[in-house]
Amino acid sequence: MTVSAAPEAPQWLRDVTMQELERNPYPVYERLRREQPLAFIPVLGAYVASTREVCTEIANHPDFGGIITKAGGRTFGHPAVIGVNGDIHEDLRSMVDPALQPTEVDRWVDGMVRPIAQRYVADLEYRGRAELMSEFCEKVSVRAVGNLLGLESVDSDKLREWFHKLSNSFTNAAVDESGDFANPEGFREGDEAKAEIRSVVDPLIDRWIVEPDDSAMSHWLHDGMPEGTTRDRDYLYPTLYVFLLGALQEPGHAIGSTLAGLFSRPEQLEAVVDEPGLLPRAIAEGMRWTSPIWSATARVSEQDTVIAGVHLPANTPVLMSYGSANHDENAYDAPSTYDITRPPLPHLAFGAGKHACAGIYFANHVCRIALEELLDTLPNIELDPDHVVDFWGWGFRGPTELHCQWEV
Repeated sequence: MTVSAAPEAPQWLRDVTMQELERNPYPVYERLRREQPLAFIPVLGAYVASTREVCTEIANHPDFGGIITKAGGRTFGHPAVIGVNGDIHEDLRSMVDPALQPTEVDRWVDGMVRPIAQRYVADLEYRGRAELMSEFCEKVSVRAVGNLLGLESVDSDKLREWFHKLSNSFTNAAVDESGDFANPEGFREGDEAKAEIRSVVDPLIDRWIVEPDDSAMSHWLHDGMPEGTTRDRDYLYPTLYVFLLGALQEPGHAIGSTLAGLFSRPEQLEAVVDEPGLLPRAIAEGMRWTSPIWSATARVSEQDTVIAGVHLPANTPVLMSYGSANHDENAYDAPSTYDITRPPLPHLAFGAGKHACAGIYFANHVCRIALEELLDTLPNIELDPDHVVDFWGWGFRGPTELHCQWEV
């Protein structure tokens, strides 16, 4: 995913590094929103959209299609559901969407996710302290999505290992002046994860072909296919890798970011503990405040077009920085502050347009159920004062650790 002739960029953008974006992208994007809402960043080798207005315009624009980022394409392969258009996109969405429709999710989500959350809370309840990202938030997320896919036999720690390795590969986005990857070795652990995933999933696919069940992966193989045939496994794997990264990551990081936000506003945490009905609002604000999929998706101009005063030739990719759009000062007052009382305005954490995330409804319910169980069991939970909350990530973002304590 490269621009054929990289445009000139001002010196301050030429000085931006990948490490700077991973550590804290907000200062760079705040300046972008103010000065160049659509700008070319050399280290990324691509244009980025940074405001709510520009992201929304491109996401819904008839002359833009889906495309995978260059590092994402290297990680997932083709055809991944997030990077295709036309008939292939329609087929892949027809494959993944049915299990994630609200009426279908409502049928099973509580019965599947609540026991998972209860189990992981019970593991922590009498310890008095824990690092919640690794021991609760991510475990609930990967177990719920893993079970949905049909990967009950894969333990939660292995699922967490896979998504972290795939994430490191997907976000290995830095390019040199020639547009080549600056760190080709950065894809090695993602390749290792994919090889292990195939070694585990291939036997399951062999079984699902002859013995279909109600798992999502079994439906991916069979639904919409002529009787006696299934989709080819190589056609499915790129989209499975998308799920094993994005779907495993997003609810867990959203749970952690929501907790971190609530810890920053003790009176709002107390209000949510007293009234769990506020949780959907708290979660929505957590996803706006620190969007789990911060800048990992892209669109491509399908013909010459002008956006935000910038001429984009046909086949120009644009990175959609939804995490930046969710901090747009023209849309939100004090956007860097977590605040569940702010006037409701739909966030863009799940994207927009026909390439918006398919798992919006499911992810929100995973977050809600997990936080209901955690706060009901540990109503006096608080941050461990001996640790600070540190966030990391530009493509995907969330707390790296969340050390908490409570009275036993």
